[in-house]
Amino acid sequence: MKLKHLSTAMILATLPATGVFAAALDRSGQSMSAFLQPGNYFEAGISVLDPNVSGKDLAGNSTGDMAGDYYFPHAALKLQPTENFSFGLIYDQPFGADAEYKNKSNFVGSSSDGVLPATSLTGNLPVVTGNPNFVHPVTGLPLIVDGTGTPRAIALGSPISGNTSVEVDSQNINFIFGYQPNKNLNFYAGGVYQTVKGNVSLRGQAYSLYNGYDANIPEDSALGWLVGAAYQIPEIALKASLTYRSEIEHKVDIDESLPLLNPLGSLLVATGKVSQAQLNGILNASGQTKITTPQSVNLDFQTGIMANTVAFANIRWVNWKDFSIQPYKFGQLSKLAGGMLPALGKPNGFNLVDYSEDQWSVNAGVGRKLNDKWAGNVSVGWDSGAGNPVTTLGPTEGYWNVGVGVQYSPTPATFISGGVKYFWLGDADAVTGAHSAAGKFEDNNAIAYGLKLGYKF
Repeated sequence: MKLKHLSTAMILATLPATGVFAAALDRSGQSMSAFLQPGNYFEAGISVLDPNVSGKDLAGNSTGDMAGDYYFPHAALKLQPTENFSFGLIYDQPFGADAEYKNKSNFVGSSSDGVLPATSLTGNLPVVTGNPNFVHPVTGLPLIVDGTGTPRAIALGSPISGNTSVEVDSQNINFIFGYQPNKNLNFYAGGVYQTVKGNVSLRGQAYSLYNGYDANIPEDSALGWLVGAAYQIPEIALKASLTYRSEIEHKVDIDESLPLLNPLGSLLVATGKVSQAQLNGILNASGQTKITTPQSVNLDFQTGIMANTVAFANIRWVNWKDFSIQPYKFGQLSKLAGGMLPALGKPNGFNLVDYSEDQWSVNAGVGRKLNDKWAGNVSVGWDSGAGNPVTTLGPTEGYWNVGVGVQYSPTPATFISGGVKYFWLGDADAVTGAHSAAGKFEDNNAIAYGLKLGYKF
């Protein structure tokens, strides 16, 4: 079966209508569709995400919307100097995060925050209820009391105010070389130049001794690689491709602040639970932190199903299960806490961020050319998430979505396309880095918009 005048619909079918709201830090989906277009080709676009993510902490306080709006641009250039060789550049922002807690909750610092329950040290420090001065009888540290006058937590140092927040940015430039032995096959490989940077602030009682923690991750660059193959039968609009991307390892000197370390350390030294040497080891600790962005595989497929109509699908796997971030001082303190508090179940420490499962996502739909200038598509999508419970810095587990897109081609060589997707975000149980329960997030959603310009030359 030959399908006529499918070029517009074929381009549309390989476009995601927008960027995605995917598991963990995944954002762009790292599409290779631009490099697989016929001839010389250029495109540029932008995706905007408007999420609404809220929940409740363990005390039942509403967090309000903690997910920030953000956008990410992308661009691609593909050149076909001969029938058998092609070159390409693809720029995108594959991983990212933007969130901040602002409502009064256990994720926002306030003057009523404690660090350790007053009963947590009862073996060495008897708690005296009704103490008129509300101070601990051994340490002299102030006790925070509840409405009945019963001490419930030890306050360390000055109150720490502010909001828990996270911001992560990444950029990829892909340099790709392709070899086409015939009109049906395309083998390609290339190098990837990647940068990452970010900031994390932890505030509020949910984070215990990490209340007030700040980490500034300076921009770092590193190299990775990709390899793939594609098969196509242009006469029936069939195209299939499989692309593997390597993990990329970054080593950075993170600027960390732990304002509660001194007062907490003094308390623990006084009780004999920690030696001064151990405390000094954390205070003076320095070292690089390894951040390895995950390996992934994309499988893309499209085929004509009737005149001027194509069906398309994308399956993506990302290895989030092996991803973690443990800043150096954060890690040293976590090992001390894990050894000191067996109830944590973390004798070897814990991470600032990690995930328990790999991400799988599927997006599928139909694209149709309506006339010489207009085409459209509809799609549905599913994302598995990266495990539940999940970090408080991104408390959703996967999604379902539906999307629509439209494309206008003023000339055979140019097009402009746009689309919108609506996401039903999966409910999640939020935990801190120590995997202590922190809250529950339910009934959340997001809307994403995308715009793209393309030119064949």
